[in-house]
Amino acid sequence: MDLGDKLALLAGAAKYDASCASSGSGRARDGFTGGRRQGSFGASLPAGVCHSWTGDGRCVSLLKVLYSNVCRFDCAYCVNRVSADTPRSSFTTAELVDLTCAFYRRNYIEGLFLSSGIFADPDIVMEKLIETARKLRLEAGYGGYIHLKIIPGAGERLIREAGLWADRLSANIELPTDKSLQYLAPQKSGKMIFGIMGEVSEAGQENEEDRRRLRMVKPQKAPPVFAPAGQSTQIIVGASAETDREIITLSDALYRKFSLRRVYYSAFSPVGVPGSGGIPDPRLPDVEGPPLAREHRLYQADWLLRFYHFEAAEILDEASPHLDPRLDPKSAWALKHPEFFPLEVNRADYEELLRIPGVGAISARRILETRRSRSLSFDALRRLGVVLKRARYFILAQGLALDRLDDTARVRRILSDADGAGLQLPLFNF
Repeated sequence: MDLGDKLALLAGAAKYDASCASSGSGRARDGFTGGRRQGSFGASLPAGVCHSWTGDGRCVSLLKVLYSNVCRFDCAYCVNRVSADTPRSSFTTAELVDLTCAFYRRNYIEGLFLSSGIFADPDIVMEKLIETARKLRLEAGYGGYIHLKIIPGAGERLIREAGLWADRLSANIELPTDKSLQYLAPQKSGKMIFGIMGEVSEAGQENEEDRRRLRMVKPQKAPPVFAPAGQSTQIIVGASAETDREIITLSDALYRKFSLRRVYYSAFSPVGVPGSGGIPDPRLPDVEGPPLAREHRLYQADWLLRFYHFEAAEILDEASPHLDPRLDPKSAWALKHPEFFPLEVNRADYEELLRIPGVGAISARRILETRRSRSLSFDALRRLGVVLKRARYFILAQGLALDRLDDTARVRRILSDADGAGLQLPLFNF
């Protein structure tokens, strides 16, 4: 198989991993050796990597490939599982280094996302990924973004070395509960994956402390930053029976315990995961297509956890374990708590402003800044970025109201999506 065929096969095999965002690293500021090495090229600045879109609508940044799609594991949802009837191939380290550098110089990409099937002992597979990153940094002089996948079962030493060459590390949970993992991915263990996350988190904290201490006495001797863009994970949505409440509760715990930068939600797609001989795996649900609307709502709920200071228990409870497919979760919360509204925007504090549908974190800060010098009207709120079409039912401005929340059923109908169109699009200013 020639290099072009390998690239087509191994890039296609990697597209279902959603946890490949490329922002959040500042490697170009202090580099992988404490500074920009003479003769190096490439930079990795926050939000500095361009994104492209695959045919199924997934956001793909970087050169996103597998080292190999040969795998010993038999995860029911995975196109590369050992029982799948699919062509197999592997890159060499030299091929990946040359591809990454050539694509970067041609401005095709601005970084590398590298994962792999488990083609051998986990330590051997992890060493191949690390070797690729190490050669890019030291031999090719590549200073751009690198995201490495941590292989389940890899040793502590390799995990810590990976973070010295990569900007971001990730270990995918894939399924929300150990019960589902045992059923659909019997070779994987939730305990093992959480252990990897803990190791990455601990190594990052130790590195930060070492750098802080050495900067005070020997700034030029500070060690390289460990995974400066942090770690992320992915949860597959719809392949198992967990509720949205279970998924959001898990994500909330991961953010708190391991300081994850992102949890990605990947709608289970029955496309591309045929069983042996083309027969679907009987362990998988019989669905026509990926639940993109559900994935979209989970991302909105995740936004509430990360930027709007909501608790998981506030978003969903035992009585309502699933997100409303036609109503964003912030509006759903507001309609369940009419006693909280209306809020006078000229007096509400930051935390209260964040609870108003149509007011985002940026517009909330603008409100606080602007009202220091003058009282805000509805026209002023519109200029500050407040979406009055949503906020009008929940706010007062100078004691006046645009509308009332006296009929929550009516407001729910108005704020609900008329149909499913556009639910795949990110609507985070809600």
